[in-house]
Amino acid sequence: QVQLIESGGGLVQAGASLRLSCAASSGISSTDTMTWFRQAPGKEREIVSALDRRRTKYYADSVKGRFTISRDNVNNTLYLEMNNLKPEDTAVYYCAATTTPGIPKPPSYYHYWGQGTQVTVST
Repeated sequence: QVQLIESGGGLVQAGASLRLSCAASSGISSTDTMTWFRQAPGKEREIVSALDRRRTKYYADSVKGRFTISRDNVNNTLYLEMNNLKPEDTAVYYCAATTTPGIPKPPSYYHYWGQGTQVTVST
């Protein structure tokens, strides 16, 4: 079975940093598009950052310059380095994968999802 397992979330103060990890099973190809989404309470799920098969990167305007997406192909793990965290970054962060090329794409195009990891940023 294909699995995506997120980790690295937690409670931090504004201005702190966190690194989220998404460990992918062997069912996820290195050519798959990998994306981080997030969903805050009462809000729709939104894209945070994406990395396509050519390793082109996409960032939402709200996180551009603060977050960095990367992938370790040897360990088949996706990362999201989050710096200068703000209270508005508070959300459940989800890792997702799709064989459909092109970024960004809405959540409906993604085949596989992790369980999510909570990020809470206090003032």
